[in-house]
Amino acid sequence: MTKTVVVLGAGIVGVSCALELQRRGWAVTLLDKGAPGREASYGNAGVMARSSLVPFNNPGLWSSLPRLLKNTSVQFRYDPVFLARNLSWAIAFLYRARKRFYDETTAALDALIRLSFDEHRRWLAEAGIAHRLRTNGWLFLYRSETAFDGSRRSRETFDRFGVATQALDPRELSDLEPDLKPVFPRALWIKDTASVDSPGRVVEAYAKLFASRGGRIEVAAVSGLQRAGAGGAWRIASADGITREADHVVVALGPWSKEFLGDALGVPVPMAFERGYHMHYRAADGARLGRPIYDTGGGYVLSPMEEGLRLSTGVQLAARDAPKNLAQLDLAEAAARQAFPLEGRLETDPWLGSRPTLPDSRPMIGECPGRPGLWLACGHQHIGFSTGPGTATLLGAMMSGEAAAIDPVPFRPARFLG
Repeated sequence: MTKTVVVLGAGIVGVSCALELQRRGWAVTLLDKGAPGREASYGNAGVMARSSLVPFNNPGLWSSLPRLLKNTSVQFRYDPVFLARNLSWAIAFLYRARKRFYDETTAALDALIRLSFDEHRRWLAEAGIAHRLRTNGWLFLYRSETAFDGSRRSRETFDRFGVATQALDPRELSDLEPDLKPVFPRALWIKDTASVDSPGRVVEAYAKLFASRGGRIEVAAVSGLQRAGAGGAWRIASADGITREADHVVVALGPWSKEFLGDALGVPVPMAFERGYHMHYRAADGARLGRPIYDTGGGYVLSPMEEGLRLSTGVQLAARDAPKNLAQLDLAEAAARQAFPLEGRLETDPWLGSRPTLPDSRPMIGECPGRPGLWLACGHQHIGFSTGPGTATLLGAMMSGEAAAIDPVPFRPARFLG
């Protein structure tokens, strides 16, 4: 008999899981409160980067901590009240900024990102949107030689995992991006990177591909989850009054996973939220940007998008639904204007999204301990677009009882849910 599954969440992770399970012959329903690709999957920088294997809580975090705790940097801001309420998460996050955990995390994320690349390329072609893909890499920009020297650990990590890079001097940088202003004495070209001109449209296209193959997409807020006795079907309650049943459930609700699992099942997920903002601009004076850039000192990413040049900010550690605080965006914009000619803002209200982060910066991928048939695919921090398809491939193999293409152990939910 055909196995049934409801995937909760229609971001890049949930849509990827739906596509992969459908390919494996499952009857799949994709359920979310809104249309596919409208949350963090819309608002990210659209980058699929091998370099994303380096987590924020790496060994270099310790030396940066005194500066970051001043709460004045453009790269990182935090709400003291939120941090106090989530002190156990913060301690666990810092504890895992040690070399042993760093080595485990970089190896695990590298495998997941490489797996995702292959699936992205295949789905982009099958969905008829390969024209949205750029394969010319992205640039890390450094405002001083000292800053470039300080990136040695990351560059050594890239070399260890075979990530293709090239260090650039100002002339070489100008050859690649002639409209950048001459404020960067060093740059690193991450060649093993692709990007798209609209990540939200990509997720929408993947969802349409899923639907064209017989998949069901339903819009309703999920309000409850319970199992109909030992070995029975899972029953999913939703705001539309319909109770859906399935043999299996995949929770891919991104930053809403913590609240849902806690409220519905009493599962305590140690998750915090790396919030981020974006704003679109037009380039001034006919300037052009050929690929995404990451200004390491300015604390922003600037990406060429269908909507214009998208400026994405760094990390704001705060409650998922806390009011907006635009200080970080204002600082990032000022830094970006030093580096590239920008016109005015194209929107009046900046976009804000929350990126769900677990203490070791790895997602949970696998069956929830003690709850057969409940599968977790959440906690992808700010690299869900780089890891979503690989998550689906890994989860699909586990749900089908097959050998996985990569080691699932670093992602097992039991490492936190026990």
